[in-house]
Amino acid sequence: MLEVIEQVNNAVNNFIWGVPAMICIIGVGLILSIRTRFLQIRNFPYAMKITFGRMFKKKEAADGALTPFQAVCTALASTVGTGNIAGVAGAIAIGGPGAVFWMWVSALLGMCTKFSEVTLAVHFREKNNEGDYVGGPMYYIKNGLKKHWHWLAYLFSAFGVLTVFGTGNATQVNTITTAVDSALTSFGAVSSQSVLNKLNLIIGIVLAVLLALILLGGIKRIGQVTEKLVPFMALLYIVLALGVILLNIHHVPAVFRSIIEGAFSPASVTGGAVGSFFMSMKKGVSRGIFSNEAGLGTGSIAHACADTRKPVKQGFFGVFEVFVDTILICTLTALVILCSGVDISYGAAAGAELTISGFTSTYGNWVSIFTAIAMCCFAFSTIVGWGLYGARCIEFLFGSRVNKPFMLVYSLVAIVGATMDLGLLWSIAETFNGLMAIPNLIAVFLLSGVVVKLVREYFENEKSAA
Repeated sequence: MLEVIEQVNNAVNNFIWGVPAMICIIGVGLILSIRTRFLQIRNFPYAMKITFGRMFKKKEAADGALTPFQAVCTALASTVGTGNIAGVAGAIAIGGPGAVFWMWVSALLGMCTKFSEVTLAVHFREKNNEGDYVGGPMYYIKNGLKKHWHWLAYLFSAFGVLTVFGTGNATQVNTITTAVDSALTSFGAVSSQSVLNKLNLIIGIVLAVLLALILLGGIKRIGQVTEKLVPFMALLYIVLALGVILLNIHHVPAVFRSIIEGAFSPASVTGGAVGSFFMSMKKGVSRGIFSNEAGLGTGSIAHACADTRKPVKQGFFGVFEVFVDTILICTLTALVILCSGVDISYGAAAGAELTISGFTSTYGNWVSIFTAIAMCCFAFSTIVGWGLYGARCIEFLFGSRVNKPFMLVYSLVAIVGATMDLGLLWSIAETFNGLMAIPNLIAVFLLSGVVVKLVREYFENEKSAA
């Protein structure tokens, strides 16, 4: 029976995270880009001005809301995860350096998709019984589309609830324990497996307590944690990555040449190991999409909590989010791997260990402490972000009375993630994560006219106010 479930899951997983999903996500991104006249390129300087500009303005959000900066940090908390370290390494190993170029292409279109999702989420949001702003794909389906489409909202929410415990929680906790265990083992601090098992249990309990304290504190506390954690972890990783690039600056021109050349002729860069142009494109596009979550709709749930009256203005934070996640952090990871000169076994699967070896080959073994800290921060922030997403999805299905019991159970799952290997369950959760894209993409496509109208009205008002 388990074998049958595994085979069915693998078939669905390969379909959802494969070519059909990529065509749909890129297709919707292209349609939105054409309809908004490539707003993400035309208005990119404006987007950076109003996002960076507003970040450093100290502002208190209204009750039940986040500041726009807290909202983007909460969204980034879930998107900037271990995939930025492990996923990029896997894309380069299987797709060659050219995968990075296709990652940039998908991010360019993803900016417009994320902009549209965030704009719609803020425009169609509601206030719940506790006075908190609630929004996201389920609400723009419910409030923006006709009644015969409402089943898509329930479908999205159900997939969301089934996803959070695995993708959002247990796999991330497992990453934290693996990072801590490997750092301690490499320095010879721990050698016994039984000691590591006890340590993992302690880590799981500590994480469960921390999560319960953060999530049960409500939307305000989630925002307060993410606005401090996300800039810290991003800055730590960016500084370490820039150090590797600067110390290997003489390799940079050749690396960029291999990225461009490898995008169209991967065999010439990988010694024939990656022969297919399509494989390079597939790996790059999929890594770009599923790193920044443009098309999945999840990030818009956090943005809907922002204390703002202008949906389009918050939408530009969606552009900024994709830029930071994919163009900045994923590109830095790629450059760490390619500039450091570490051996890459093209055609074979690779993960975080390839990225970490890029750091250690440049700095030495001591840096593994800092990479472990960065990975722990990335994983923990993802758990917090997905905790909010899961709560909003289950609230849509059953009402706000289930929020606190859900958050308690979600926190306790951290102990399971730290101590048990439930491979198939997490693989099924990943499949449900991909399935969330289907109802969301249908809704964003059907509501694209609303996005165009809101953008036009916003810029007309800006002109008349100037």
